[in-house]
Amino acid sequence: MAHYDDDSYNAALDRLLLLTVMLNDDMHRGLATDGLTPSRTSLLWTLRRIGPCSQKAIAAAMQISPRTVTGLVDGLVATGFVTREPDPADRRAVLVTFTAKGTAAVDSLIAQQREFSRQLFAAMPPERFAGLVAGLDDVLGTLHALGLRSPF
Repeated sequence: MAHYDDDSYNAALDRLLLLTVMLNDDMHRGLATDGLTPSRTSLLWTLRRIGPCSQKAIAAAMQISPRTVTGLVDGLVATGFVTREPDPADRRAVLVTFTAKGTAAVDSLIAQQREFSRQLFAAMPPERFAGLVAGLDDVLGTLHALGLRSPF
């Protein structure tokens, strides 16, 4: 196993941080054109993954406070991406569900993500791509071992 010096480790971390900033800036610009924020988009991804559910279930899935979910859902309702509907199984409960606009927005985000990933990786030789993915998996594993949580 190869060992590197601290300067090499710092250079690698600098690249990861630069990628993070560049991707974050691009994401903010792209979402803003759809009237979304990263936090609201994260809620939409969660709702797509788990389906119509209570705000409490969303809070648990996203590992955030119910109060934060209330604010996010309020914003998504106001902009027409989701609705609050009575739960047919429990008349006291309310489910957060997609509107047609919300479903279309998530479908568009999926298509944009696929296209962007193709632009980033399609020209990379398969063995380099596999090495990149393996290296990123190692970094993510280390971050988890250090106690950092993932929103997914």
